[in-house]
Amino acid sequence: MFSNPKSAAGLIIMGVFVLVAIFAPLIAPYDPNAQNLNETLQPPSFQHLLGTTHIGQDVFSQLIYGTRGVLVVGFLATIMATVVAIVVGVTAGYLRGWKSESLSALSNVFLVIPGLPLMIIVASQFQDPPLALIAAVLGLTGWAWGARVLRAQTMSLRNRDFIQAARANGEPLHRIILVEMLPNLMAIIASSFVGTMTAAVLGLTTLAFIGVIPVSNLNWGTILFWAQQNNAFPDYWWWYVPAGLCIALLGVSLALINFGIDEYVNPRLRSAGERARAMKRKGMNVNAAVTQVRTESAAPVTTSPESNTA
Repeated sequence: MFSNPKSAAGLIIMGVFVLVAIFAPLIAPYDPNAQNLNETLQPPSFQHLLGTTHIGQDVFSQLIYGTRGVLVVGFLATIMATVVAIVVGVTAGYLRGWKSESLSALSNVFLVIPGLPLMIIVASQFQDPPLALIAAVLGLTGWAWGARVLRAQTMSLRNRDFIQAARANGEPLHRIILVEMLPNLMAIIASSFVGTMTAAVLGLTTLAFIGVIPVSNLNWGTILFWAQQNNAFPDYWWWYVPAGLCIALLGVSLALINFGIDEYVNPRLRSAGERARAMKRKGMNVNAAVTQVRTESAAPVTTSPESNTA
């Protein structure tokens, strides 16, 4: 993972966003909600690095503080969805009979539930829904896909020799799942975690952009909401472009991490990546149609006097 350039770049970008969210009060130059009607819709300058809004709010400060809301909801929703997916998917894959089929049917039901309309209905029932409620709704609608993948992988593991040996030794069910199975499923769980977080971030920004969640909960989606409401498109680009770039950059970092996990899980991709890095270290062209072969110069052939005489 850390030797892979893709996953390393994704982890670095994610680490920068996490540091920005933690140290937001130290990084932001202004209060994100402070208004200055004498500096409305100002373009980027030394005083306001990303300009100001229609009521003089600093866009850069809003972007810094908005990172907190995105990451908090994203991580909370992803942790909830991952825990439910592990419990339902691994249990359904290990058990047999009607118990397995019932859990599989439950995941199939949640798999076809339209997530966005459900989130709109639940959020509309509260005047000021907290971030924990939004994260819970996103997690409730995002665990089914991971559970299906874990169930299929667990079904392939339950007939392996080491699982049969643990069952023959009388190991309890919880120890077989926690000690024997979960270490072999960690790569798939990590990949599911990354994909669920991507969906959670996009779901949060979508809800904020359409105005379902309170616009007082500052995040990148609310910045786009106020820009759209005040006709910032396309003239006042500094109001909406940075927030869109942050959403895209966070998605790119999650995708790069997922690429690294896929290369770690798939032996063919892992060996191909290792071979490509080895060729680059030797100065060979990875994209060449013909594999380059290095040959050492042949040693000069010497003839003895006897052979010449013969």
